[in-house]
Amino acid sequence: MVTRIRISVQAEDFDCNAEQSELHAGDGEIGAIVSFTGLVRDQVQGKALSSLYLEHYPGMTEQSLQHIAEQAAARWPLQAVRIIHRIGPLAPLDRIVLVLAASAHRQAAFDASAFIMDYLKTRAPFWKKEQSANGEAWWVDARDSDESALHRWQ
Repeated sequence: MVTRIRISVQAEDFDCNAEQSELHAGDGEIGAIVSFTGLVRDQVQGKALSSLYLEHYPGMTEQSLQHIAEQAAARWPLQAVRIIHRIGPLAPLDRIVLVLAASAHRQAAFDASAFIMDYLKTRAPFWKKEQSANGEAWWVDARDSDESALHRWQ
């Protein structure tokens, strides 16, 4: 089975419904699409968040996301994977990431989507800087809970 994989790293927002429709169009073998959309929270550890800034390393980041999608396709029978990750300045409630995993059956799509997000959170080369409403800013480190989630796939 050949899995269609499409990766985008972009500053622009995306339309979840349009992306899902495009993924599904014309493929009668798809019986399930699992969608995950990540959003910017408005609070972090009790602090009101005013913005989030995401940096990436062009070329390397896209290659890393492609590799993660290929790993998922090697583990589950997927028809298609779509990953969009935003970069640049984002405000609370903005969309950050979209992962779509399409398969003939739901369990493969659920598992692949979770796998992709766990790897994306821990292995994709993005740098996040959060800023509070009072102007305090800090770089975000990987969380222990994200690393723990990753171990279930190893």
